[in-house]
Amino acid sequence: MSAVTPVPAPPPLPALPLDADGILALAARSMFHLFSSISQGMFLVDRSGRIVWVNEGYRRFLPALGFSSIDQFMGHMVEDVIPNTQMRRVLETGEPILVDLLTNKAGTFVVSRIPLRAESDGREGSAGEVIGAIGIVLFDQPETTLQPLISKFALLQRDLDDARRELASQRNNPLYQHAADGQRRSKYTFASFIGSSPAAVEVKRHARRAAQSTSPVLLLGETGTGKELLAHAIHASSARAKGQFVSVNIAAVPDTLLEAEFFGFAPGAFTGADRRGREGKFKLADGGSLFLDEIGDMPLGLQAKLLRALQEGEIEPLGSNKLVPFDARVIAATSRDLPELVRRGQFREDLYYRLNVLPLRVPPLRDRRSDIPALVEALGEDMALRSGEAPPELTPDALALLAGQHWRGNIRELRNVLEQVTMRSDSQRIDAAQLERILREAGLEQIELPAASQAAGSDEGDLLRPLAQQIAELERKAIAAALASTGGNKLATSRLLGISRATLYERMTSQGL
Repeated sequence: MSAVTPVPAPPPLPALPLDADGILALAARSMFHLFSSISQGMFLVDRSGRIVWVNEGYRRFLPALGFSSIDQFMGHMVEDVIPNTQMRRVLETGEPILVDLLTNKAGTFVVSRIPLRAESDGREGSAGEVIGAIGIVLFDQPETTLQPLISKFALLQRDLDDARRELASQRNNPLYQHAADGQRRSKYTFASFIGSSPAAVEVKRHARRAAQSTSPVLLLGETGTGKELLAHAIHASSARAKGQFVSVNIAAVPDTLLEAEFFGFAPGAFTGADRRGREGKFKLADGGSLFLDEIGDMPLGLQAKLLRALQEGEIEPLGSNKLVPFDARVIAATSRDLPELVRRGQFREDLYYRLNVLPLRVPPLRDRRSDIPALVEALGEDMALRSGEAPPELTPDALALLAGQHWRGNIRELRNVLEQVTMRSDSQRIDAAQLERILREAGLEQIELPAASQAAGSDEGDLLRPLAQQIAELERKAIAAALASTGGNKLATSRLLGISRATLYERMTSQGL
């Protein structure tokens, strides 16, 4: 008989660990690998909120977030690279957010955020310290998988956008609640004139003093510096604040219509005139303030009539023989050189002296460069309220580039640049390279760089060091300078640097400040 070959015994099946800690560790590893494989993406942050690990699935979202490689994404604070994230809240409270909707430029996602804790001290009911957090993208196309929830979210989002637009319409109109229907009120106060530079503080100080007077005010300065805003603020702070604020842009009204616009006309005063007649802007401003913008563009023939109206306190409507008294405080503004126009005979000297009782020269933006970070923040918030999107976040090098420009159009030009770069950027975070491209397309032949950057570039030997070391050194200097400039005020420092307070605290800790 032949020998029977024995059948090898099957290998023993893996067994569960016998101790509870081993079972929990196995379960944790299994759950981690399961979520990593079935989710649309995962990432980990450490205790400070810095991204330390990203799985393969999450990498496909990086281009939409504005990153071309994983190296650009790793190591950043989570709120700096993932707009609208709530990971900081999880780190600070230790509470998970199991199901949430996240919307940013990469799309709308169903996400989970779970805190990671250190080993507990063994006491029953005790939990270890939070040492990080894990973010999980559960669905990247929730429109089909969670349609009822998405519909409710979309409805709430529309309501929120409507509320934001309504707030934006009233945000710059602090006297809105006092205005009767159809009446004109000032839209701005001195708080709306953003800036704490010596030049900004000085012009606001003089403007506040002018608000307490009844004499004419003449606002001088380049286009886009905020002359009209100050005119509103002067009216809002004056004893006439409850009266109407009537404005006329002289450059925008044809010369043939200016007299009727100012003084009004009697019924049937000319062919096509309203049968009921019409009150002019002087009469509408009775008891309030009349703002004459671009006064330097007023025709010579009308200047004599304006002078008489200001001297006598009465006007004569077109086609009427009756004098109509008025009581309006005149605030005029111009970007032109009135003394030069007087010398050339293009502006009446007597009218100039009548208006130039309380002259205020509004400084150009290049004379108040330290106000640019605060202006960027305020303009960004206003843009966000009107659009319903998150405000842009400018890197320190981008803010430095803005501070180095000449700004021929001043704040109006600054807003235009911010709107352009925000609309044309795929990322909420704006760097100097993106800004420089926009500035060059705007027609600037040479982009002015900050003096500090030019000085640093003059020493090539100093640049031949590890990049991380140079960045850390520059960051430390920038934070120290900002703290010194704001007297140690953390909120003001974070706004000056264009970062959140949480990021500022983390950077100060890492830099030993």
